[in-house]
Amino acid sequence: MTLSKQLLLLISALFLMIFSVNFVLSVNNIKAYLESEAEVHAQDTATSLGLSLSPYMVNETDPVIETMMNAIFDMGYYQEIKLLSVDEKPLVTLSNKIEFEGVPNWFVEMIPMKQASAGSEINAGWNISGVVYVTINPGNGYLKLYQQAQNSFYYSLITLIIAMGLLLLVLRVTLSPLKTIEKMAGTLADGKFETIDKLPWTTEVRNVTVSMNMMSKKIEAAIRNLNLKLESVGTKLQQDELTGLKKKSAFQTEMKQLFIADTDIDAYIMMIKIDGLSGLVKELGTDAIDSFLKDFALVLKENAAKNDWGEILVYRFVGAEFVLLIKQINLPRVELFAKRLSAAFSELGEQYDKPDIAHIGVVPFNPIDSTENILLAAKEAYEQAQLIGANSYYVRAGDDPAIGIAEWKTRVFDIIDKQKYSVIFISKVKGFETQLIVMEEAFTKAEDEKGNTLAIGTFISIAEKFEKIIELDKGVILKVIDYIETENIDYPVAINIATRTIKNSDFREWLVNLVGQKQNISQQLVFNLSAYAIAKDMASYKEFIEFVHKLNMRVMIKRFETQSLSVESVKQLKPDFIRLARDLSQGVADDDEKKEFVEGMKSIGELLNINILAENINTEDDFACMKKIGITGVSR
Repeated sequence: MTLSKQLLLLISALFLMIFSVNFVLSVNNIKAYLESEAEVHAQDTATSLGLSLSPYMVNETDPVIETMMNAIFDMGYYQEIKLLSVDEKPLVTLSNKIEFEGVPNWFVEMIPMKQASAGSEINAGWNISGVVYVTINPGNGYLKLYQQAQNSFYYSLITLIIAMGLLLLVLRVTLSPLKTIEKMAGTLADGKFETIDKLPWTTEVRNVTVSMNMMSKKIEAAIRNLNLKLESVGTKLQQDELTGLKKKSAFQTEMKQLFIADTDIDAYIMMIKIDGLSGLVKELGTDAIDSFLKDFALVLKENAAKNDWGEILVYRFVGAEFVLLIKQINLPRVELFAKRLSAAFSELGEQYDKPDIAHIGVVPFNPIDSTENILLAAKEAYEQAQLIGANSYYVRAGDDPAIGIAEWKTRVFDIIDKQKYSVIFISKVKGFETQLIVMEEAFTKAEDEKGNTLAIGTFISIAEKFEKIIELDKGVILKVIDYIETENIDYPVAINIATRTIKNSDFREWLVNLVGQKQNISQQLVFNLSAYAIAKDMASYKEFIEFVHKLNMRVMIKRFETQSLSVESVKQLKPDFIRLARDLSQGVADDDEKKEFVEGMKSIGELLNINILAENINTEDDFACMKKIGITGVSR
């Protein structure tokens, strides 16, 4: 019940109590007054009538006596007027039937009035000749009492209505800031840090508002600082400290997006290795080698930036190994770019008196292969380049993938149409305190005709490329629901879902109907969304997350790192879970920057009410470190 209703009820109860007491006292006072007035009237009438009859009482049969009594009886509200002789013999008796016109019976029964009666002796000379008795009819008194009670009630009711109206107005003005404060508290929980500029005039409410404003500003400042800190630490963790280039993990993330891209993309992977780096270290020394590696990385970045044809991303894997991901550039221009790099390496080699410093291997991106196989092919191309000459390059022709894609398409369509795929459950996340399962992930598994497990990345990318992914995602969701119900699972299950699926209106309508039938387990369905995919289309994913929350389902952002998705974006998306990227959580015990990052994410999670998870924690030291930090749970 709202505070305004409570105050209204309390004040109404007090008013009713005061009105009731006042009404009862008022009615009793009026009743006592009317009874007293009736007694006085009865006595006055008896006295005056006795004096009037005194001269005529010499003859008790004188008709004037009755005439005078009738005249008096007809003029007033009398129940009875009775004349007795000196020996108490009735001479004249006049009476009326008791009637209460205009007064309900319940009122007469509830408030009994004392009947007023009075008598007067009649003297004839020095002797008493008779006695006259007058009794007042109570009907008139009841009528007056009832009318007064009615007036008191109606006036009190009008006063109550006016008072309640004024009270509601005052309460609305006084308590409206509390609604604003309530709304503000809700926005704080959602990660929106607003303040109330117009302060209320009520002292207590004003003080609460000032305190809420201060708290909002402090939390906003804390999150801003955490955000900057996380972005700084995240950047350091994702970038090579010496050269500033992105690490291998960033390359692998980019490759995953290429595999699931909706359209065919001209892309090439270029592997570059510095020849004999260990020998150069002995010859030039550590400081000179660091300078050399910086200059080498600068050559790669500058030449990539000068390219006007497409997009070239530069990565440093380990030591002397660098990789370039070239997108939206055709083969002739890739060869031209390789020639430019070859010439630039020769120029750099002259500065260090080394004519032959690096070789380049180039292979095309194959959408039905794996990242590992593509890198292996690039390495083989690099080895071929070493045989050609100093700072040379070799472009390995790719196999025509059209036939392979056609075969894959037939295979994928057959598996999905006949539901030959299965769903296994992996990455069981356990809470630190209870060691109970907090969540597990549904993983799709498909096999060919011979029972060999297919590369799921390729399987998913082909399904998404040919718009079969929606049907697959529906099937996986149904299998997860069947698993939850059959095994009586009481914890949530994460389900991977594709970008094409979240944008499909038919899928959303299907999901609404499904949840209508499975409301009891809707909270256990958690949609697993990639941080990288979200960053590519924030608007669509934000709208989908809001849609999912309305259905009482939940969302997890997986592979989270600040290079793909900022904390500010997380505030807007409002996910229920965040699972950190493996590179940011593995080895956390021995890496202060990783530890600082996880601690920051844990603080962000507490402020925004988001559960922070980590996956594949293998060592006991890392597990103990995560437990000490206090995130929600980890998988091992």
